[in-house]
Amino acid sequence: MFRGRSAHVLDAKGRLSIPARFREFLQAKYDDRLVVTNLPSCLAAYPFEEWRKIEEHFSRFQFGPPEVIAFKRYLLGAAAECPLDGQGRILIPQRLREEALLTRDVVLSGMLTYFEISNQDNLNKELEKTRSNFDQYSSDITAKFGISG
Repeated sequence: MFRGRSAHVLDAKGRLSIPARFREFLQAKYDDRLVVTNLPSCLAAYPFEEWRKIEEHFSRFQFGPPEVIAFKRYLLGAAAECPLDGQGRILIPQRLREEALLTRDVVLSGMLTYFEISNQDNLNKELEKTRSNFDQYSSDITAKFGISG
């Protein structure tokens, strides 16, 4: 699983080094291919096999409510295959870097079956908001998902 958070530097060409623990998990369970797409505040990087599951799910909805089509357009239309190179890096397309406001300092956050790539300043603001609302989020989420502890 992709776990943890780590700060990285995006080089001028848009290459990003993937943490060793993420690479090891990716290569042990999958292969060296990632599919990167946009989310509202960051990018999401999925192992190719996990991405195929998303595509298969959405293939059942060729037509449908406008919001489903809009969501598909946003998520699937932005997707780019980004394989690891020999140095454990991926090349993030410029259009995705621009949409996620990625410049130099980025943070990779493990989200179990995928990981997020965020602008460091934007993520820090989101984390601060979460910290200030943690008690509310915690009780709502633990109740919804049946988590105790």
